[in-house]
Amino acid sequence: MSQFIKQFTLCILIALSLFSAVANAEGIKLKSAELERVDNDWLLNATFKIELSPGLEDAVQKGVVLYFQTEFDVTRSRWYWFDEKPAMAQRLTRLSYQPMTQQYRIASEGFTFSAKTIFEALQAVGSIGGWRVIDGSQIDASKSYTAALRMTLDLSRLPKPFQVNALNNRDWNVTSDWVRFPFLPTGPNLIKR
Repeated sequence: MSQFIKQFTLCILIALSLFSAVANAEGIKLKSAELERVDNDWLLNATFKIELSPGLEDAVQKGVVLYFQTEFDVTRSRWYWFDEKPAMAQRLTRLSYQPMTQQYRIASEGFTFSAKTIFEALQAVGSIGGWRVIDGSQIDASKSYTAALRMTLDLSRLPKPFQVNALNNRDWNVTSDWVRFPFLPTGPNLIKR
């Protein structure tokens, strides 16, 4: 009987680990980020890996438009007062599906792109290149800062019936964690995961 209990326990542990691996596969994860100085400004180049649940993929193919919000900020710790936030930036990227052309359409800040597959479309949504996030006049080159970056699925822009569904369904709450990294205006600023 004890052999049966051991085998049963082992099967349960394997099933739980497979379930957690599937649950962790979906979402948004930062793969790399780099702050690059161009003239007096700082541009962000970043890559996110985005994986949607089958329900979200199906919703996009049925005409639901998804909006992904990318947020960036720079802070400097101060012992005597609240942290200073000299720079903040937000960017909205729109993902939709066009049934007539059978293509996904990505739009962000005047840039549009078409993709044949959801995989290509999500790669385009997760690729950020040359985004101006810091004006050189906003920071002091002699001080060190902390940069923070994240991407989320903006549920507030969904149609109202889907917003209600999103509140009750974890599959619709797609977000990355805030990733914080040191930002030195005089040095290289690169993060890879």
